Amino acid sequence: MASRNPALDDSIFKRETEQAHGSFTPSWGSPADELPPGIFGQGQGQQPGQPASTLPPPPGRGQQGQVPTTAGPVATGDTMRMSGTLSASAILLGIVMVAAVFGWRSVEFVTTYDTVTNGLTETTVATTTAEFPGWALLVMLGSLGVGILTAFKPKLARITGPLYAVGMGLVAGALSAVYNAEFNGIVAQALALTAGVFTMMLFLFATRVVRVTDRMRTMVVAATGAICLVYLVSIGINLIFGSSLPFLHDTGPVGILISLVIVGVASMNLLLDFDFVERGVEMGAPRYMEWYAAFGLMVSLIWLYLEILRLLSKLRSN
Repeated sequence: MASRNPALDDSIFKRETEQAHGSFTPSWGSPADELPPGIFGQGQGQQPGQPASTLPPPPGRGQQGQVPTTAGPVATGDTMRMSGTLSASAILLGIVMVAAVFGWRSVEFVTTYDTVTNGLTETTVATTTAEFPGWALLVMLGSLGVGILTAFKPKLARITGPLYAVGMGLVAGALSAVYNAEFNGIVAQALALTAGVFTMMLFLFATRVVRVTDRMRTMVVAATGAICLVYLVSIGINLIFGSSLPFLHDTGPVGILISLVIVGVASMNLLLDFDFVERGVEMGAPRYMEWYAAFGLMVSLIWLYLEILRLLSKLRSN
């Protein structure tokens, strides 16, 4: 169940599910410690050599108080639900949209007026420009740190998920304002295309037109890792030498082709996200994995939107 997202990693999913497996052990002095021996199984509330409890075993346990091998990893009420994942996703995306509005409004727009003479006619042309604010880069790096923390501490996703949504929402809003100042209406186009791609990938996954296999996961993760590495190298070159990698930001045919490939990889990551949610619900993952999965889905959607925005800007530059 691997994915490009720092949240949706197969090994982390298995680790968290296995950690949730087990029975309850009453602590000394707790009300449960006063219950008859054997009610929590051998070795839990009952010392070796003591007679077994005459009470019937609790639901889901055998005659000797052992947990059957067919039992789920956690109790039914504590497992991951599809409805809970959808609710968490809606909350995070709502936070992203609100933060994006503030990010947009924080950008300063400068309008200049130029007079163009065409024969005997003079026309005044207004040009609006905007610069990407410096604080946005720091917020983006901080959001990256939050994402890495979430990958190692999935239980914190309920807290780190909204923090990431606020940070990347501000960055996405500021970037959108800069692009829209140069290409009027491009943000609306990017949002519509992002929603369209999301709907299409969800349809393909739900109808099993495209099936997520281990080979597919490996290919998508490998491609995503290569893209992330290229972006990191590009950022490093820009910070150190003040230049960028050739073709990556080019508006020519090669640059457009590269953006198309990246948009395709980002779209395929949505399939991995859907698969992660579905399998998590089926396997009875811990309840907090709802926020963990919602966080990963949000990461993919933000990445997809920004890449579509970049692709449209290249197409409209020609």
